[in-house]
Amino acid sequence: MPGNDPGASPANKPLGELMIKVSVMYANEPGARFDHAYYRDKHLPMVKARMGDSCKFYTVDRGVAGMGPGQPATYVAMCHIYCDSVAAFEAGFGPHTQEIMNDIPNYTELAPVVQISEVVVGQPPSVKVG
Repeated sequence: MPGNDPGASPANKPLGELMIKVSVMYANEPGARFDHAYYRDKHLPMVKARMGDSCKFYTVDRGVAGMGPGQPATYVAMCHIYCDSVAAFEAGFGPHTQEIMNDIPNYTELAPVVQISEVVVGQPPSVKVG
């Protein structure tokens, strides 16, 4: 059946050929300041602008709850930057690392926790930016 080639599915791509996601997470520490509006409206658009086409798209999460009833969220905020590869991320982010890191005090004093992952399931077949 056309369009149903299982070999075309992102889940069937060999590791190393999948889109990557750079997750930047900020622990939910009591009393810590985090300006969600600044992060959403200024910081992440600046990161995208500096990275250009090497950032396919990004998402921003705001923690609202933990696993159990009444438990706080583990992270107060997260962003996920999607790129074609680790090399593409490094090429887009690397030249602007200092500027991006220098902007962190404008929205928080929390230290970011970063993880780079391959997107094994849920990878969009194509991404339209803009």
